[in-house]
Amino acid sequence: MTSKPAFPGMNPYLERPDLWPEVHYGLISGLMRTLNPILTPKYRAAVDKRVYLDALLVGIPDTAVLQQRLGGNSPRTATTISTTVVRQPVLSQPERVGVPMLEEVTEYFLEIRAIATRKVITVIEILSPKNKRLGEGRSRYLKKRQTLLNSQTHLVEIDLLRTGDSMPVQGGRQASYQILVSRADERPAAERYPFDLREPIPIFALPLTIADQEPAIDLAAVLERAYEEAALDLAIDYSQPPEPPVSAVDGAWLATLG
Repeated sequence: MTSKPAFPGMNPYLERPDLWPEVHYGLISGLMRTLNPILTPKYRAAVDKRVYLDALLVGIPDTAVLQQRLGGNSPRTATTISTTVVRQPVLSQPERVGVPMLEEVTEYFLEIRAIATRKVITVIEILSPKNKRLGEGRSRYLKKRQTLLNSQTHLVEIDLLRTGDSMPVQGGRQASYQILVSRADERPAAERYPFDLREPIPIFALPLTIADQEPAIDLAAVLERAYEEAALDLAIDYSQPPEPPVSAVDGAWLATLG
């Protein structure tokens, strides 16, 4: 395996579907550990979760298993016994398909809560792949998002995934990634930080109440700590292209980072 390139911003290898749950949890827990020394004793950052059932396609075709079950290339036969004749009809050969099953999905997010009143001041969401494609995950998230936007709670929405459908906003430029800071007292206006693969991850202020000094969130530093704590360098081969794939132009650029 080659060493980790010097990415100026987001590491696209962390978007790999099987690694993203670890990255997501590392970011949420890392933000909690980063913020609590700053926020206490007035506030505290608490991890919460939502749990739902979503469809999962199982039964991926496996040629080897299929051939084994059918006795190699020989057609499957069945014996029908009658009092007058014995027949061995050849069964029709089936195709292998997947069937939808339900899986339990857990998505973690962060709440900034006032100690005295237990009021939720700010919610920090880091989007998952299920939030960005059609299905129960997106429906659940969009419903919660709209509830927050209609409330007096601030919303920080972090999207570090290039694929899928971005969350709806009005205006702004196209970008691979974005951080949305929606302050309750400024809606419908919001602060959006768009950035692409070759740009640094923006530093933004965490909204609290008007009387508070807002801490600056260095998400890149939190992401780097999550990477190191999970030993993700041992799970990534940087000599291979990232998954999901980048454009040919970005792929050539990644090869120059070394």
